[in-house]
Amino acid sequence: MKIACILGSPRPNGYSARIAESFCRTAAEKKADIKTYLLNSLAFRGCQACMDCKNRSEFCTMRDVIFEVLDEVKRSDIAVLASPVYYGDVSSQLKAFIDRTFCYLTPDFKSRLAPGKKLVMILAQGDPDEKHFMDIFPRYRQFFESTGFKECHLIRACDTREEKSGTVASAIEEAAALAIRLCG
Repeated sequence: MKIACILGSPRPNGYSARIAESFCRTAAEKKADIKTYLLNSLAFRGCQACMDCKNRSEFCTMRDVIFEVLDEVKRSDIAVLASPVYYGDVSSQLKAFIDRTFCYLTPDFKSRLAPGKKLVMILAQGDPDEKHFMDIFPRYRQFFESTGFKECHLIRACDTREEKSGTVASAIEEAAALAIRLCG
């Protein structure tokens, strides 16, 4: 089992990263091979809408460091995308990465990915109201399903401004349980 873990927070030890770490640590105990990328430490550009991945190549032709990350996700069984919620969406770092996954689609918008891929999206928000920002995952889920991910899971922690609220601890436990389920 191969896992690509993409951390979208600018804080390497932020709540979304800690929840993702729980998933990955548990998956590693199940003998999963895991590669983790902290997007904020990588120098890359967002999609340039060059359309080379549709017209001249079957993959993104920008050869920056994200090329390796895109390839790792393509070769993985599970992609973990973790992000804090900023201004009602994923971080700009994760959004830029997601835009680059446009290369996973053929010119007629069919998936280039192997069937059976799984996605785990981890979102951590300071806002305690669970009704706020609940539209984030459904939007990205729809996109990733069209990209070829057939099994998508959400782990969400609200009210992360106060660690004592228990939502982070609960999400960490949920992440470990999901890793056991997905990695058998």
